[in-house]
Amino acid sequence: MRRIIVAAFTSLDGVMQAPGGPDEDRSGGFAYGGWVAPHFDETVGEAMGELFSRPFELLLGRRTYDIFAAHWPRVPDDNPDADIAALFNGITKHVATHRPDSLDWQNSQALGEDVIASLRVLKQGDGPDLLTQGSSDLVQQLLAADLVDELRVLVFPVVLGRGKRLFGEDAAPAGLMLRKSVTSPSGVVIANYERAGEVRTGSFALEEPTKP
Repeated sequence: MRRIIVAAFTSLDGVMQAPGGPDEDRSGGFAYGGWVAPHFDETVGEAMGELFSRPFELLLGRRTYDIFAAHWPRVPDDNPDADIAALFNGITKHVATHRPDSLDWQNSQALGEDVIASLRVLKQGDGPDLLTQGSSDLVQQLLAADLVDELRVLVFPVVLGRGKRLFGEDAAPAGLMLRKSVTSPSGVVIANYERAGEVRTGSFALEEPTKP
């Protein structure tokens, strides 16, 4: 059985829109594109390297797919990101899209019209983990359908106020276990969570009310 891993850059208030550059995604009037760059230090880079070191296939929403398809195939061999470009270009990309005929990046496959049903089938098969990048709308669908096995969240020391968020109001309740955490020199909190059953509850109330 395959696992779905959601990897996300988020602000302290949970926004994950346009982390990579000013023009990455201005929808909704978002004005802070590129908010990750000032905090991207060696520790953050190592965390991303670890994430990409295990076999995986990409799971992408259409907007993120288009951004990636316009960038990674054009990275030159002498660029510092050439190794990641080669990796992303070579692996399978599963894409949630209503326009399957326009997926022209090599090794790209469209998910079925019912994305969640397609992913349930895909998870039951053999193969490497399915890793999301960006794709906030798709991620919220995965969280609502309770399909996420692991969360790798990098929380950056910035509040953005508005924008596309990691969690929507319809996320399925779930207990999580913190497997690993580290704070980078620039203040990025890197935390890996895995599913740990149902949400547990308790109470701080006294067994018997105190007498007046």
